[in-house]
Amino acid sequence: MNLENHNDLNRHLQTEDQNRDRNWDEKFFKLISESHLKLLSLDPQQGPDGWPYLMTELIEKSAKDSTVDSFQKLMFWLSQKGIGLVVNPKRLPYPDFVFSYGMLWSFKETGFFVRYDLVVSESNKMLINDSKLVKTGSPTTEYFPGYVRSIVKSFFVDQGVLAPKVLMVSADGQNFDLCFSIESLGNPPESEHSGILEAIAWFLPPHYSLALVSEKNFPQFELL
Repeated sequence: MNLENHNDLNRHLQTEDQNRDRNWDEKFFKLISESHLKLLSLDPQQGPDGWPYLMTELIEKSAKDSTVDSFQKLMFWLSQKGIGLVVNPKRLPYPDFVFSYGMLWSFKETGFFVRYDLVVSESNKMLINDSKLVKTGSPTTEYFPGYVRSIVKSFFVDQGVLAPKVLMVSADGQNFDLCFSIESLGNPPESEHSGILEAIAWFLPPHYSLALVSEKNFPQFELL
């Protein structure tokens, strides 16, 4: 990252939170993808949300500093590890930016951190009474890469869910929901559904539509 880009990014980050819109995001994503970051710790740290993050700060490229690397290289490494990224965590009252794991691998695979035209609520509930009216199938490797599936499954196993199941479901043949079998998750009470979906959403791009559904309404689910 050259000095001009570095200064552009720093100026861009001076924008007040209330003025940060989609246009702000898109320019920030372009600038940050060309940046260099200094590691504040070699090990991931647990964020206030409970997820692991690599803590970094923006810096001009310095070939002599082994703790400085390009955003691109860090993003590739983090996408294989199931770790998020925090930029300038020492800024008050909040860090300059927090990337969930899902945002990072999405950028690696597609060039987009988030697709604004596809953003939906992660607490989406699918209520379908007749499975003949919908289309179902397996998540493609492009939509849900194998290494991401492994990381999500490891998360479930850590929670005591040993055999989570998934299925892609669409009511119109164009817009699909990534559905998780409620039975395979142990039939948690409805009061916990929102929290479960919020947790799963951290591992996936913000524009993915997620739902918890019962297997009895659909064809066979597949093991994650």
